[in-house]
Amino acid sequence: MVCRENKMKFNFTWRIWLLIIFLLFSLLSIFGTPFSLFQKGVLITGVEKNSTSFEQGLRQGQIIQSIDGEPINSLEDFSRILNEKFPSSEKIKMIIKTDESEVILYTKDPPKITVSKIPKTNIKLGLDLEGGSRALIQAKDKKLDSAEIRDLSDVVSNRLNVYGLTDIKVAPVSDLSGNNFLLIEIAGATPNDLKELISQQGKFEAKIGNETVFVGGHKDISSVCRNDATCAGIRNCWASGTQYVCEFEFVVYLSESAAQRHANITKDLKVNVTSTGNYLEKKLDFYLDDKFLEGESLFISEGLKGRVTTQIAVSGSGVGRTRDEAYSAAEKSMHKLRTILITGSLPYKLEIIKLDTISPLLGKEFLKSIFLAGLISLTTVALIIFVRYRKFKSSLALLATSVSEIIIILGIASFIKWNLDLPSIAGILATIGTGIDDLVVIMDETTLGKFLSLKQRLKRAFAIILGAYFTSLVSLMPLIWAGAGLLKGFAITTIIGISVGVLITRPAFSDIIRKLEE
Repeated sequence: MVCRENKMKFNFTWRIWLLIIFLLFSLLSIFGTPFSLFQKGVLITGVEKNSTSFEQGLRQGQIIQSIDGEPINSLEDFSRILNEKFPSSEKIKMIIKTDESEVILYTKDPPKITVSKIPKTNIKLGLDLEGGSRALIQAKDKKLDSAEIRDLSDVVSNRLNVYGLTDIKVAPVSDLSGNNFLLIEIAGATPNDLKELISQQGKFEAKIGNETVFVGGHKDISSVCRNDATCAGIRNCWASGTQYVCEFEFVVYLSESAAQRHANITKDLKVNVTSTGNYLEKKLDFYLDDKFLEGESLFISEGLKGRVTTQIAVSGSGVGRTRDEAYSAAEKSMHKLRTILITGSLPYKLEIIKLDTISPLLGKEFLKSIFLAGLISLTTVALIIFVRYRKFKSSLALLATSVSEIIIILGIASFIKWNLDLPSIAGILATIGTGIDDLVVIMDETTLGKFLSLKQRLKRAFAIILGAYFTSLVSLMPLIWAGAGLLKGFAITTIIGISVGVLITRPAFSDIIRKLEE
């Protein structure tokens, strides 16, 4: 009876304990605490910057749990409640409770936010799987060095963030030839706004005659009125033939140097007397990307002649088939113009090298196919191993080790917030393939004749595995920069996978096999 108990006993080595600890850590990283699995509500994925919702504290990443005391359990609940509360344009009070705070809104329009289901895991999916748009851009007629591309990345990121786009990734990348590019990814968005913003330099100038008064950016612009109806908003709408026109106006606060420049330019201008008032002989003209904005010029009143003023009212208009369309077009034009004034012009004219639009439906179907194919492949490999070696426990250990390797890779990816895209999934599949090869090598070495001890055979197996590991590592490093960074996901994920295998899972598997053989 004592001998039988000793046979059944399985001692866990420190390598096996290390594997178990990493598995637990990975599961916690992927799924979070058990409490988070039962969390109800909808996740805020985006909040428009210039909105009441943003001003009152709603932020991306918060979870809306209830509206006016009514619980939110799904996207359907959220849409139904908003549709019931906003049948007309009357201003109402609305209390939104999130997992972080309680927000009170007084508004006549639905909150300008985007929401989604609460994800079941912390794994972040890239554009290939989540859907959205991706652009690879470079400076036109100029080769940028690493410092210049980093500065460009900061400016573009600032402009996109001010514009209100969410889930943005702006990163400088390069290829093996030393060419520097900018990679812009926006999950869950169409490329229209992206293309419009980066294809134009956004060089804004205000001129009197041929002399520049101020340009967009912090050098000449102290601030721009955005959230105050007394100094910004749609001022008037009217019918014009078969369409409608809405006029917007907002105040720009100039720096002292720009205000002094305005005074110096206007002090010698003549005054024209008209039926509507006395104005200077020249207007304040606006140019965007060196193109004159027709119909946007402003009269300069006589009282501003030679005067240092830090406030300038900028106006424009939007046109549509209906009043609502015109109003919306005016808001969009005003928002874009304020964005350019705040962020300034891009330092270089840009050209789009590659622009992709990815459907989220493709990603969902692809994930299902990959999961099913991976499950079938692992099961098939386990059966082949069982037929080859006739050892059920060893075959089961090989299958469990491969699955644990995948879990640890996903756990590390979720911990470092690495977006899994199609190249990353390919890297995981490549890791599974090389991992199974290494596990088979370990099993082959344990089945050799007894002229070598089991420990010596496992050492020889690891010599082979380490040689393959360093060969793979050296070959993968250039892929981080190849293809202007588009293969980076494959390279990084594969490096993580093979490193996890060599340092954690395969040593633990060798101990498991040794225990089973003994």
